[in-house]
Amino acid sequence: MDAFHALIEASLRAAPSPSFVVSEALLEKNLAVLARVKRETGCRVLLALKGFAMFRVFPLLREALDGVCASGPHEARLGREEFGKAVHTYAPAYSEEDIEALLATSDHLVFNSIAQWRRFRARVAAAPRPIRCGLRINPECSTAATPLYDPCAPGSRLGVTRAELEGAELDGISGLHFHTLCEQNADALETTLAAVEARFGDLIPRMAWMNFGGGHHITRADYEIDRLIGLVRGFRERFDGIEVILEPGEAVALDAGVLVATVLDVVKTAPPVAILDVSATAHMPDVLEMPYRPRVVQAGEPGDSPYVFRLGGLSCLAGDVIGDYAFPRPLGVGDRVVFEDMAHYTMVKTTTFNGVRLPSIALLRRDGELEIVRRFGYADYRDRIS
Repeated sequence: MDAFHALIEASLRAAPSPSFVVSEALLEKNLAVLARVKRETGCRVLLALKGFAMFRVFPLLREALDGVCASGPHEARLGREEFGKAVHTYAPAYSEEDIEALLATSDHLVFNSIAQWRRFRARVAAAPRPIRCGLRINPECSTAATPLYDPCAPGSRLGVTRAELEGAELDGISGLHFHTLCEQNADALETTLAAVEARFGDLIPRMAWMNFGGGHHITRADYEIDRLIGLVRGFRERFDGIEVILEPGEAVALDAGVLVATVLDVVKTAPPVAILDVSATAHMPDVLEMPYRPRVVQAGEPGDSPYVFRLGGLSCLAGDVIGDYAFPRPLGVGDRVVFEDMAHYTMVKTTTFNGVRLPSIALLRRDGELEIVRRFGYADYRDRIS
């Protein structure tokens, strides 16, 4: 039995409902791909905690990855305390309190504006430990298909444009960071790199490192890995061996986990609605925000099989609907429904809206044992409110 089918079998047989179940074997498969990219390019690869932060598996991820990238003090502290390797932090803005905390946890600090850099550079220089500082740049080159995820859209608040850097004092800035991709292939990176070099090429030779950000779907089956390797190698050759950093958060956990749910009721409408013990808005919000339709084990598009059901969530939100799916047999109360590719941007984005219980977190270990890592209850709901 391959690793994916072992995950599905364990999820259907032994996982509590609802629960996120992550496979060690499938994580290792992704890490092997990322290790190849590192080996053949000399780049550094970080875990983006905003996408996947299941610290129970950090010992495994630590074997292949160089550290974490954080979006603020809490993620940076998690990376420092639980991952134990390099911590790179970027946020659209920092407060005085943020900087105080980050000076103790971060190895890299990336600023979103010249004003923020000017405000805090003396504090960083006086820190008791060396911290490398960078600027996020906006190459003004949109490749993202979804406007919600396009940081290069007109009026974007993310990153410094080339015009804003004219005459700016960059002493103390050792690197530049761009993040413009979203679940994309190497062709989008190629387009973006051309824009970066066209606009910032005169500044890059002054830098020690370049962070290419995230959104690289490196472990997806159709991803052009050789093209990525060529792009990173070529960039490093053109700029005298400059350090290149990648932050492929999704690629680390892509297709490595599932969300297990159970049918609680069937509302007899057209099509019938199977109400589950999970919620799109509370447990997998990207289904509504992207939006997208997640794959379901043993289900297909309407018309593929004779029995079509709309899968609905447990919250009171009228639009808490995951989608219409065709099943080989009718769904009934107590049936299990397993959503695929639910490790990244799921656990990190869950909420207790409506007091809905958070899914448990489980790990399918290499030896086939299912470890229940965490169960959630009333206190988890109560303690985040007051």
